[in-house]
Amino acid sequence: MPLSFELTAIDRHFAAFIRREAVVAPPSLLPVVSLASNAVGKGNICLNLADIADRDIVIDGAQLRLPEVGHLKSELARTGVVGPPGSFRPLVLDDDGRLYLYRYWQYEWTLARTILAQAGRAPDEVDEALLSEGVARLFPGGAGGETDWQKIAAVAAVRKGFCVISGGPGTGKTSTVVKIITLLLEQANGGDLRIALAAPTGKSAARLTESIRLMKEKLDCRADVKIRIPEEVTTIHRLLGVRKDSVRFRHGEDNLLPHDVVIVDEASMVALPLMAKLAMALTGDARLILLGDRDQLASVEAGAVLGDICGGGRQEPFSAGFAEYVARVAGEKVAAVSSGAVTPPLADSLVVLKKNYRFAADSGIGAVARVVNAGDGGGAIDLLTAGSCWHESPPADALKRFLAARVIDGYGAYLAAQSPVEALRLFDNFRILCALRQGTYGVSGVNALVEEILADNGLADARSRWYPGRPVMVTVNDYHLKLFNGDVGIVLPDPDTEGVLRVWFPDSEGGVRSVSPVRLPAHETVYAMTVHKSQGSEFERVLMLLPGHDSETLTRELIYTGLTRSKRDVEVWGSAEVFTAAVARRIERKSGLRDALWLGC
Repeated sequence: MPLSFELTAIDRHFAAFIRREAVVAPPSLLPVVSLASNAVGKGNICLNLADIADRDIVIDGAQLRLPEVGHLKSELARTGVVGPPGSFRPLVLDDDGRLYLYRYWQYEWTLARTILAQAGRAPDEVDEALLSEGVARLFPGGAGGETDWQKIAAVAAVRKGFCVISGGPGTGKTSTVVKIITLLLEQANGGDLRIALAAPTGKSAARLTESIRLMKEKLDCRADVKIRIPEEVTTIHRLLGVRKDSVRFRHGEDNLLPHDVVIVDEASMVALPLMAKLAMALTGDARLILLGDRDQLASVEAGAVLGDICGGGRQEPFSAGFAEYVARVAGEKVAAVSSGAVTPPLADSLVVLKKNYRFAADSGIGAVARVVNAGDGGGAIDLLTAGSCWHESPPADALKRFLAARVIDGYGAYLAAQSPVEALRLFDNFRILCALRQGTYGVSGVNALVEEILADNGLADARSRWYPGRPVMVTVNDYHLKLFNGDVGIVLPDPDTEGVLRVWFPDSEGGVRSVSPVRLPAHETVYAMTVHKSQGSEFERVLMLLPGHDSETLTRELIYTGLTRSKRDVEVWGSAEVFTAAVARRIERKSGLRDALWLGC
């Protein structure tokens, strides 16, 4: 069966421009270049020629057959607009048949070069005795002799210039990084250590800020160290310095960041271009520490950076030298290759946290998430059914009736709250997550149904756009108002201004602040939100609503991410056929980053 592609206007115009600029324009040039552009639009970094060569393909309804790979590569090499890696041509073709738009090849090459350099660099000499004492104090030990992966992650972060700490919700990534900061400050012994904490969105930055403030008070360390632990977390865009109406930042390779340590939370949400620009802005001796869940959804934009950095789920043994170091400093035993054996470049820079402190081993959510990650959709449905958490989706004309009880139970409490602080807290008790934006089972359709249900039951009056209780989510960054994409607020009357409606948001001090509705940047109602938008959030209860038809959007990573947004209870409404198809489908984004990092290509 031929592959079918639908091009965008950008794809067509770009391909036409490249053909005009070509010295030689074989018949294959126009379709191949248009597909390279189309691949980036779908989140890939490159186009693998092997996927389209020597087979029938359909582009905008027209069927054609491209030459075999070797012949296709030869044709492209003669055009004058396609060059090998390192050449300054509009498109780059590597030896493995990956065709890049030049800018994306440069992003990938820059990021790989920076990560490998940082991972291969030994930071300033570590005081092993001090580190050993600090690790023992901050990580008092696991129960039953089990491996303490948090402790191993801390040792790796102190010993290496680059470290990735991956783990699902509840595995303690944030608490681990706060202790890592403590260990680094202790190693600095009162010296100046400039630490930057960043996250991809304002919402995730605010959550990390709150977590650090709560955790640092409980730390077993000296008061002078505790006071130097930074609390301010910024967005990556703000860290790099946003320039109005420009894709460039103030900080880059010509104006490096003044930080010794840069820590990025929720790294799975960061696209390749932004991660590459951050890498370009680091000094040569800065540490880079990434936190994230490699099993979560990748960024909406191009690339699956964290997944590639983590080797696509590989479980490499550590080097013999690192294993010996961990045993000596932390008293932990880890699997290692034999002494003298070659390990991949990042083998000692990746630590996966395996113990979940939120979900017990027999927890329903934890068990379902593990089965989903294993690709067993049927097994996941069995577990959900056993816990009365699986329901076949009702038909479209009955969805409102089936949702009514869940909506009233989930949102009734916050609508009866007596203060904005209480309303915002209670609103996070429940959320409806959708796989799609449009349609009856998508965010737009479900938000409309929820408003109807609340109005029918006297809980909200949605006849006006701005009504008391309306929850809204900001969809763009507004640095002047300090509101960021993903921030959620609630419309409520202001008791100090005779009940004038304002939109109330959590502030960085644990209280609330308000903004006039007329000043609010682009936003949308948020009783229901997409699973993508829910990343970085946690709710007490989640209802995940899947469409009645299959879609390429439905993947294992989406199902896993939706399930693990809940801290306590989750329900899934869908069809068994759609659910199992989604769990079987993995996000596969084409890039060369994984090979460059793990094979040293």
